[in-house]
Amino acid sequence: MSVRIETRFTRLVGIDLPIVQAGMSWASSCAALPAAVSGAGGLGVIAAGPMRRDDLKAAIADVRAATDRPFAVNIPLYRKEVDEILALLVAERVPVIIASQGGPDRYLERFKAIGTICLHVVASEPHAAKASAKGVDGLVVVGGEAGGHPPPELVSTLVIGRAVTKAVPDIPIVLGGGIADGYGLAAALALGADAAQLGTRFMATPEARLHEDYRRRVVSASVSDTMVVGRGFGVIRVLRNRFSDDMAAAERAGRPEEERRELFQRSSLKLAAFDGDVECGKVEAGQSAGLVDDVRPAAEVVARLAEEYRAALAKLPAVVSDAAALTPKRLDHVG
Repeated sequence: MSVRIETRFTRLVGIDLPIVQAGMSWASSCAALPAAVSGAGGLGVIAAGPMRRDDLKAAIADVRAATDRPFAVNIPLYRKEVDEILALLVAERVPVIIASQGGPDRYLERFKAIGTICLHVVASEPHAAKASAKGVDGLVVVGGEAGGHPPPELVSTLVIGRAVTKAVPDIPIVLGGGIADGYGLAAALALGADAAQLGTRFMATPEARLHEDYRRRVVSASVSDTMVVGRGFGVIRVLRNRFSDDMAAAERAGRPEEERRELFQRSSLKLAAFDGDVECGKVEAGQSAGLVDDVRPAAEVVARLAEEYRAALAKLPAVVSDAAALTPKRLDHVG
């Protein structure tokens, strides 16, 4: 029997489980991973950031050929040719768009007009309130534990999640950062969120478009193996390697901004994710890499998340309403 966990977000999007696979450049810039996650009852997300227009169009067609379930496209609004990409997404009438790195005014009206569900990525209460007031359908809130581009202030998922759910209680919220299993999903929903977003966990799947060396680094990492570099011109959380050590040394030494920027831009995510250079490339991953210890198909990951969620609920202590039961029992000392 299939498992369903119903929330405001699952009702909004039309999915069975409040599980969102993060839009990850290269890792989900393809059809295989989003199609597998959506087919298993979650929300798969194509990462349009590094994709050429024709490749994105083909990926959308391939996802639709693989599953009739809803899926999303993540689009960073700062990317080159963003207007052409947005026009493509309108023409394709994608079910869900997840926009980041910009304001909703750039896309909201045209997507709402065709019935596309519009989610906006935020990392603070003021930004959440502004996006909500503009009329987005839901928010994706990311905490400091997240891989890739966490919020510069690095406020933890536990804190930012609760802060935003208090600030904008009337809009569905997807919470991400540091979540890798069903226990994390339960925690996100307990904070008031309506779904959890997982990125690093879905990197460790055969469907993720990653070099095998990158995948191995994620699985072998501990929770303390990530670090944040690039403050001042694009904070990223990465697994420690030669690139991150060089960046950290330059930052500690107070090297000029131009020198640090050149060092930062000399490396790339593509170098690690596509070419397999996991020493000099940017191996972006969240702290939850330390909670990921195997590679398994994405559909199995989704199913296990649901089972772990049920296990987490079963382990929570029940509320005791009987006042007599709250009275400590007297213990007689023996000896």
